Amino acid sequence: VQLQASGGGLVQTGGSLRLSCAASGRTFSSYFMGWFRRAPGREREFVGLISPAGVTTRYADSVKGRFTVSRDNAKQMVYLQMNSLRPEDTAVYYCAATTYLRYSDYEYDDWGQGTQVTVSS
Repeated sequence: VQLQASGGGLVQTGGSLRLSCAASGRTFSSYFMGWFRRAPGREREFVGLISPAGVTTRYADSVKGRFTVSRDNAKQMVYLQMNSLRPEDTAVYYCAATTYLRYSDYEYDDWGQGTQVTVSS
């Protein structure tokens, strides 16, 4: 599946952004979709994921209660709603696809190009 992330930008602390990930491919609805991020000088880390039917979601402790992953299989879209943003959320955000519920980036097969999110203090 091919992925393209968008929606990043500059936002103040406490603000919100919604990232979108557009997918192409007939089997999109069979994939677990994950969001990852890479902050400057740090390794890429797991943010959240959603199951193929959208029933199951998982989140990193650092974003739990602030971020929400959702999907629209009819539109082949995945979203990351980010609320109460903090400066430490500044990173490049990536969407990715995998066939099982996984938390490690090396277990994801397909990746979008990333979108920059910058949270100013």
